[in-house]
Amino acid sequence: MSVISLENISWRRGHEFILRDVFWTVNPNEHWCIVGANGSGKSTMLNIIAGYIWPSTGSVHVLGQRYGTCSLPEMRKRMGWVTSALGTTFTESRPFETAKEVVESGRFASVGLYEEVSDEDKDEAQRLLSLFGCNALADAPFVNLSQGEKQRVLLARAFMAHPEILILDEPCTGLDIRAREQLLMSLEDMVKGKQAPTILYVTHHVEEILPFFTHTILLRDGQVLAAGPKKSVLTSSNLSQALGVSVEVAWSGDRPWVTVVRE
Repeated sequence: MSVISLENISWRRGHEFILRDVFWTVNPNEHWCIVGANGSGKSTMLNIIAGYIWPSTGSVHVLGQRYGTCSLPEMRKRMGWVTSALGTTFTESRPFETAKEVVESGRFASVGLYEEVSDEDKDEAQRLLSLFGCNALADAPFVNLSQGEKQRVLLARAFMAHPEILILDEPCTGLDIRAREQLLMSLEDMVKGKQAPTILYVTHHVEEILPFFTHTILLRDGQVLAAGPKKSVLTSSNLSQALGVSVEVAWSGDRPWVTVVRE
């Protein structure tokens, strides 16, 4: 059984197609990167998977359920989603919440704690903070953390609910190289666990595609340009088409690195 199956998905705003004729299957034990220029349809596709947008055409199957025959709120409880915008939400609406409280709220998928937190959940939150290298930050106000620290705390929060699918929407935005590598290595360590979720990772920067990622889907103008094992997809030709600029791809340490070709 596939984890995700999009069959002939299209979505349009007015007369404009944002996604068109998308077929995509994610199988167990696969971790996918979603790559494309701004406006290529990445966010729309993720919102369809999470059930926030209904496709104009096609069918959606996620975790063995067909959308239209299942409870979407219940499906969303089986997924985690991390964006830099989520950090802004906590900073603006819960400025005095500690890092540990932010992680604990992941159990309830809420911004803020409105239910009693069990001792078991408190211990789990502390364990996750430690795994993501944030143990010393547990009692620090979230608002005072650096951007890299905030992102690692939000990753710990996402794992708190034991999601079956984890969507990471450009989690390294705004991070310097050191903070980016810390976050990526923390994620890689977590994925090695026995009950790791399927990762869907959105990025503009292919050097963020670590060895544990198995597959890549390239989007261009709302259509699938290429999808499959990452080394067969992340070629110089494919990336040049997807990004709209001539590039060359070289692999080092099982990671792709891109150089712009100046004409």
